Amino acid sequence: MADQAKFQKMLEILLILDCKYGRTIQEISDRFDVSSRTVYRYFDTFKQVGFVIENNNGYFKIDKEESTSQDISQLLHFTEEEAFILGKAIHSIEDGSELKDKLARKLYSLYDFDRVIYAISKKEETDNIFNLIQAIKQQKQVVLKEYKSGHGKDIRDRLVEPIDFTVNYLGIWCYDTDDQSNKIFKTARIKEVVVTNECWHYKPQHHKGITDIFRMQSYEPTAIQLRLSMLAYNLLIEEFPLSEKYIKKEGDDNYLLTTEVGNYLGVGRFVLGLPDEIEVVYPQSFKDYLNEKMEKNSFK
Repeated sequence: MADQAKFQKMLEILLILDCKYGRTIQEISDRFDVSSRTVYRYFDTFKQVGFVIENNNGYFKIDKEESTSQDISQLLHFTEEEAFILGKAIHSIEDGSELKDKLARKLYSLYDFDRVIYAISKKEETDNIFNLIQAIKQQKQVVLKEYKSGHGKDIRDRLVEPIDFTVNYLGIWCYDTDDQSNKIFKTARIKEVVVTNECWHYKPQHHKGITDIFRMQSYEPTAIQLRLSMLAYNLLIEEFPLSEKYIKKEGDDNYLLTTEVGNYLGVGRFVLGLPDEIEVVYPQSFKDYLNEKMEKNSFK
């Protein structure tokens, strides 16, 4: 097994041991396609670096009270925004620095070799997200048990083919086999994810929309350009760090944001909060949207 693949598998095994009731050797062996002997060998490695593996009648888990690390899921994952911010901080260190090289390698080993290692989310959702990650890797259909619709009136099982996560894994792009369409399902509304033995049947129909820098999703993005004051620029990158990748300095106090948005809701909320600090360069449809919003909210 290549070193990187082996390292990834060890991390994933370590992560599933961060659970309430524990995992059996057979369960781990079957899930990761390794021998029981290999699982025990990994356990020995975990113990050597400070983790205490608790054995409760054949169910193994990390003893957080005794282990060096209290919450490994917080240590072994970066969201896209977190990785971007950390990457910027690392690359601001003087070139040629040994510390810079070490930090960069650590960041990229945890982030780039797999876009999702684990999810920083509510504890009750982590098993569901882990199962969705595995289903995507294995190209398997899943059942979203007792999924609640937006208004909570429709609660039923959904048979879907998971495609990819939205920002911070709040949602999952899926192909809905009943509706024969692609859509986003909110991870918080899923009671349980059951991975089936059925492979994807509709892969040619899979289509994932975009998630823009304002965290809005869409299948038909719209190009926009905004001229920002220094104040608007600073507030934008503080609230939406990924936006910095799409900003160019235009003058001493002006910046130009050129990007695509999923819809006008997110960017509109930001612009309307700073009407004197932002100029819409294009499109005209966004200008019309803002004018309509301002007229509706006027106090005339």
